[in-house]
Amino acid sequence: MLSEVKESIINAYEIKSGLARTKISHMMDDETWLNARKAVELGFADEILFDQEDGEQQPEAMLYSPVMVTNSFVQKLKPKKPLQKVPAASLEKRLALLIH
Repeated sequence: MLSEVKESIINAYEIKSGLARTKISHMMDDETWLNARKAVELGFADEILFDQEDGEQQPEAMLYSPVMVTNSFVQKLKPKKPLQKVPAASLEKRLALLIH
């Protein structure tokens, strides 16, 4: 039943936004959050109600996905490949050959 509900939501979002079904599905799976500006930018909304026009700086369009943030964090935790190091003695030997 939940997959049927998801499909009907995807149908509505696809018609409204014009985005690809797979992109909408991924956004739903990733629990993506949008601010009002991003929703308008992506076609999920027509306009922002009560948009302030009194000279205040408006926030940028933002999209947030807990899944993407978590994946990014996990990638940073993975150990990096060690650098290939050359022993100092070997470099000193090469340098001595260049100098003489």
